[in-house]
Amino acid sequence: MSDVFLNGKYLGKVDDPKAFVASIKDERRKNKLAGSANVLYNDEQNEVYVFSAGGRLRKPLILVKDGKSLMTEQHEKQLEKKEISWTDLVKQGVIEYLDASEEESAYVAFTEEEVTADHTHLEISPLVMFGLCTSLFPFANFTQGTRVSIGSKNQKQALGFYAANYQLRIDMDISLLHTPQVPIVKSVMHDVAEYEKHPSGQNVIVAIMGYDGYNMDDALVINKASVDRGLARSTYYRPVVSEELRYSGGLTDEISIPDKEVKGYKSEKDYAFLEEDGIISVESNVKEGDVIIGKTSPPRFLSGLDEYNLASSTRRESSSSLKHGEKGIVDFVLVSESSNGNRLIQVRLREQRIPEVGDKFTSRHGQKGVIGLIVNPGDMPFTASGLTPDLIFSPHGIPTRMTVSHLLELLGGKIGALAGRFVDGTTFESEKEADLRKELASLGFRDNGTETMYNGITGKKYKARIFVGNMYYLKLRHMVSNKLHARARGPIQLLTRQPTEGRAKEGGLRLGEMEKDTFVAHGASLLLKERFDSDKTIVPVCEECGLIAVYDNYKDKTFCPTCGGDVNISNIELSYAFKLLLDEFKTLGVYPKLNLSNKY
Repeated sequence: MSDVFLNGKYLGKVDDPKAFVASIKDERRKNKLAGSANVLYNDEQNEVYVFSAGGRLRKPLILVKDGKSLMTEQHEKQLEKKEISWTDLVKQGVIEYLDASEEESAYVAFTEEEVTADHTHLEISPLVMFGLCTSLFPFANFTQGTRVSIGSKNQKQALGFYAANYQLRIDMDISLLHTPQVPIVKSVMHDVAEYEKHPSGQNVIVAIMGYDGYNMDDALVINKASVDRGLARSTYYRPVVSEELRYSGGLTDEISIPDKEVKGYKSEKDYAFLEEDGIISVESNVKEGDVIIGKTSPPRFLSGLDEYNLASSTRRESSSSLKHGEKGIVDFVLVSESSNGNRLIQVRLREQRIPEVGDKFTSRHGQKGVIGLIVNPGDMPFTASGLTPDLIFSPHGIPTRMTVSHLLELLGGKIGALAGRFVDGTTFESEKEADLRKELASLGFRDNGTETMYNGITGKKYKARIFVGNMYYLKLRHMVSNKLHARARGPIQLLTRQPTEGRAKEGGLRLGEMEKDTFVAHGASLLLKERFDSDKTIVPVCEECGLIAVYDNYKDKTFCPTCGGDVNISNIELSYAFKLLLDEFKTLGVYPKLNLSNKY
């Protein structure tokens, strides 16, 4: 006797669980039972689980009976002629969907040649085990799993042609690659997903060699001539949004050029780009501090009746202006309504991004790196045929990471570029290395992909042969111009008197234990003084009761609220955060007494 559970709820018992499970599967395959039902018999628990609820991931597999696949050549021919469809194969019981539970009892073969009498199912294609991004990874079966996973995640961060209607959309923080290309080394998934409609990379010529140490530690060396011709050039879009809000008492915000009487009025120069309606004109070249949308708001607090009479003149300035470090050209202005029915102004800014030192790139094999140097074309190494690479990749990135697929793509890309064809790099079903080598030799090159190269600066021949080929490289959204940040003194928070946080607010740079060590190693240990006194303050302390005294600025006198004004009060230097801690203790009823003693 075995217990039966349906979607986790107990239903009853069955005498022969194995026969019960077999009958459910049989009925489902005959289309007498819902195809969404899955069943599993757990030997150890002696329980049968049936699942039919929504939200389960289910995988299609071909059924195997008596060591033979139910998918015959006749089925394949009918599919090619479009006489039958996928749904017909499911109805005929050739293909069935398994969820995570039923997969436990399935024995799945990868290829038809592997099928034995013990197998229950066959994979439609070994590629089905991967998600979309991973199946775009060429020659993935030649690389260790960790790198495949990294390569798959990197592709999601690549810039490309993200939407065809990008000119009509207002999206946050978006980049658009100017000349995206389709990869020469493709996978089946590139055709299935119609990758040519939204590509996100470019085919570049890559040489694997060192270049004066500028490409050590994953860095890349890039040819300036390639950059000048538009390699990895992109446009960065960012919106500035403002809404005319309504407040209680019939007061509203007003989008217009603020009057000079308005509280917080900046200067005429700041409002120079605004048109009569208070919105910036298209194609204006703006930088940090410039007002994009002019706006005034009613006063925050109406204390007395007198305020109502002056309400018109005491409005405050609340325009949207560019934050610290931002710049761009106004690309598009949209005036619409928000979901609350308020007037909504959206202004899209654009900025051209040319690759610079620090920008991040990656191949599809998890080999990510930043530009370490942009070299003049005359100083780049060149091949015997006069070809200069677009990008120089460090050879040290290959042995430890074992990304053999990276080298295979270089080989495949070279053949594709020379023969004028696409190379199939589908995982488990790719073109064989031996065939690629043979084809490269027939095209007049060494079969191992290496070439004789010459030093661009000295003109001397390199002793080693350099591995050169064509490869699909992606520019990632992590650009140095979005991250560059430095400050000396600047704004501080009102509560803690410590520097503000974040690049947009011109915040301070936090140093940890390791950062401190780098300063010491550089011999710049005096910089550390800044770290400890970012919130340094001078506080008067009563020597009698040990509590913080009060300084009366108007009378220029110091007195203790507890002991009065006739006691000794000393000024001491401490961190403002410590002073806050003492105040916190007082609220808990703890007496934080400071015992002062002389320094000397």
